[in-house]
Amino acid sequence: MPTTMVMYHKSVLLDESVDGLLWKADGTYVDLTFGGGGHSRTILERLQGGRLFAFDQDQDAAENAEGLDLTFIQANFRHLKRYLKLYGVKQVDGILADLGVSSHQFDVPDRGFSTRFEAELDMRMDQSSDLTAGEIVNTYSAQQLQKVLGMYGEVRNARTLAQAIVAARTNESIDTVNALKQVMSRFAPKGREAKYYAQVFQALRIEVNDEIAALEDMLEQTVDLLAPGGRLVVLSYHSLEDRLVKNLINKGKLYGEVDKDFYGNPQLPLRAVTKKPLTPSPEELGENSRARSAKLRIAEKR
Repeated sequence: MPTTMVMYHKSVLLDESVDGLLWKADGTYVDLTFGGGGHSRTILERLQGGRLFAFDQDQDAAENAEGLDLTFIQANFRHLKRYLKLYGVKQVDGILADLGVSSHQFDVPDRGFSTRFEAELDMRMDQSSDLTAGEIVNTYSAQQLQKVLGMYGEVRNARTLAQAIVAARTNESIDTVNALKQVMSRFAPKGREAKYYAQVFQALRIEVNDEIAALEDMLEQTVDLLAPGGRLVVLSYHSLEDRLVKNLINKGKLYGEVDKDFYGNPQLPLRAVTKKPLTPSPEELGENSRARSAKLRIAEKR
């Protein structure tokens, strides 16, 4: 594997994910978050006559798919069913999604994902889309900003920070990472500045890319797409994502209580393969600190 691929992104819980996914060597599988291709390459190594589709909306990821024996689809995974239909695929044997942001996106300064580099506030995974983090920071009302920061970043002083951002931008627009950090620095807990900045950036990134709505759209399609015995494998990195995945597996729906039939029997299309989510080992965390919040859930279509 070329060095550039290794550096692009270190796949979290790689063997556990692929082990949980592949139950038929000649099956049809979907990697919804291709990134640097770590999961896809491992799947391809184990397939014997099977078929692999890979999704990613990032143009940088598309370049990593060149030369691989798979069908690459440059699109958001919320359009999963529509694109598979174009290829005549109605059911698949496994679906994998790693919901983490790739290391590549964090490490390329001009993408604006990281607090480590000075750059324009961008954070778009699909660089052809219009909404940027800078636009959110400079145009959202204090109430809208508070909602984004509180809901998606679990920022405790979301209201205070939102008001401060609105006040600061009246003098000069907040267009860069450092300009936003200058505002945030007054409200970050001492000794925990890095975590605070990361929470704020996570919130903005989720809003820019409409990540929660996209995840809901995708998850709602997976049950119909999976063939009996098919596997759903999802790596999540914060509670909002994990709760949706957990609800789908345990309740058969993203929100609300379990549906029951006329006789009161629960309607559960999926069965959890692991009672609790799998988490990275101490050894993996030692090699990749970005894996620390990862939770892997695996389910099987009944």
